[in-house]
Amino acid sequence: MHVVIVGFSQGETPGPKRIYSYDSRGRALGATVAGNINGYLTDAPDVFVERRSKPLCDVPPVAQGFKPADGGNLLLWEKDKDELLHKEPEALPWVRRFSMGEEFISGKPRFCLWLPEIKPAELKQLPEVRKRIDACRDWRLAQTKTGDAYKLSDRPHLLRPCGPFRDGSYIGIPVVSSERRTYIPAGFVTDGMIPGNMLYFIPTGSLYVFGVFMSRFHNAWMRTVAGRLKSDYRYSNTIVYNNFVWPEPSDRQRARIEECAREVVAARSHYMWPDGEPTPEQAAAVGAPRPQASLADLYDPDNDFLYPRLSAAHRALDEAVEDAYGVDFDGDEQKIVAHLFRLYAEGTA
Repeated sequence: MHVVIVGFSQGETPGPKRIYSYDSRGRALGATVAGNINGYLTDAPDVFVERRSKPLCDVPPVAQGFKPADGGNLLLWEKDKDELLHKEPEALPWVRRFSMGEEFISGKPRFCLWLPEIKPAELKQLPEVRKRIDACRDWRLAQTKTGDAYKLSDRPHLLRPCGPFRDGSYIGIPVVSSERRTYIPAGFVTDGMIPGNMLYFIPTGSLYVFGVFMSRFHNAWMRTVAGRLKSDYRYSNTIVYNNFVWPEPSDRQRARIEECAREVVAARSHYMWPDGEPTPEQAAAVGAPRPQASLADLYDPDNDFLYPRLSAAHRALDEAVEDAYGVDFDGDEQKIVAHLFRLYAEGTA
């Protein structure tokens, strides 16, 4: 966001207040007259979003994934994984997919040694894995004694603990995402992939939660209140998610959002895995199949015409979520954000 101050005046500003808007490519969309321009350059009440430790609404929390703090010994790029399994095929059950936000979006394969349940007798049979654990311990012992890495030196086989994580379905959310995208490319994870600390996760398999999260309503809110890394969006659970006011849908509206969210997932799969998504075992094996399109491909605004089914699914989802809020803004983000700020002001009064 860039703000240019073109003048000052005392007392009432002469003439109407106007907000100028632009699309993701920097093209002017026009100007609208505003009754009040708040600190977020929105026609909405003068409120400021503050950090909140828990969601304002009754929804599942968002948590940060695992910070490795491993010196590169527990994490494996595809080449490292293949070399390890070539030397030690018996290590396959202890290899899990792993992802930071960048890999999640790009589809670049990454893995980790996932060893919280390994037994001494099992580890004794895996000398190559043991070498990596010992190297992790040595690296952690060499770190600053007041830091997290050093404090984990007595658990060299584990990533830094993440209490909220449980095996099962979750929604992965990249922490950093390009400002050019209309939607943060979040997605369901069902194959046991371990989230890194640059990938937030919502521990739920709810299509309703996914649908509202992926809607223009939520993404417009994110664009307004999120931080930035250079010009890219930097998502935050305490600022963006926890302060977002969710709709209160009827049973019919909730079912409609779930139906549209299911179609978004199906449309993605149609382009990513036309021959069927691989099993977790196939994904971890040497020569694992690759998706034909990544989330980066699917949500590139220059190529959206290549994925018409996904574009149509998002339009239907946006309409369903607007209906749940009881409005008909036809995707107008200025109106959406103004409405959300009014709801936020009421909910925090």
